[in-house]
Amino acid sequence: MEKHSRKEDWIAILTGTFLVAQGVFFLQSANLLTGGTTGLALLFTQFVPLSFGTLYFLANSPFYLLAWKRFGTRFAINSAISGGLVSVFADHLYLVIKLETVNEVYCAVAGGLLMGLGMLILFRHRSSLGGFNVLCLFIQDKFGISVGKSQLAIDISILIASFFFVSPQVIGLSIVGAILLNVVLAMNHKPTRYTVNYG
Repeated sequence: MEKHSRKEDWIAILTGTFLVAQGVFFLQSANLLTGGTTGLALLFTQFVPLSFGTLYFLANSPFYLLAWKRFGTRFAINSAISGGLVSVFADHLYLVIKLETVNEVYCAVAGGLLMGLGMLILFRHRSSLGGFNVLCLFIQDKFGISVGKSQLAIDISILIASFFFVSPQVIGLSIVGAILLNVVLAMNHKPTRYTVNYG
């Protein structure tokens, strides 16, 4: 399959990170969580005086080394830039948008779908968000297990662990968002359907 051009990759990175940040915004607006390092960062914002973007980038940072060692320099740099953009976008969306009415179910659905679409775009353009995304791409590359399936297993584990810190209702709606996110990935990023060269 023909590679995307560098210009297409950069446009996709901007598009994908913007969509992910929008998804995070919906989750934050309803005080919901999700899986992966995003979920960890959202959870920790309730306990430490740091912004989501700061916590998110810190949580992802160690995984950029795995990205570099397994998928090469370009993929690692793209992923670090993508993670940084999500951090910046998510921390500053409040300057341009504010929700007067917050429906938790809608926020869970919109947040999960937007994050899934954004991550899908990044995966197809030699990038990721770092964190468990890189681990899941490694699992897909090594064992042929789709990103969506491995990501879902990790996300559910994190949400179950969060049960000790937030209400069952928040957990339930957060699981709905996480499932939708991973359904988007599982249906649209199968290794046998779409091949990406990460180098």
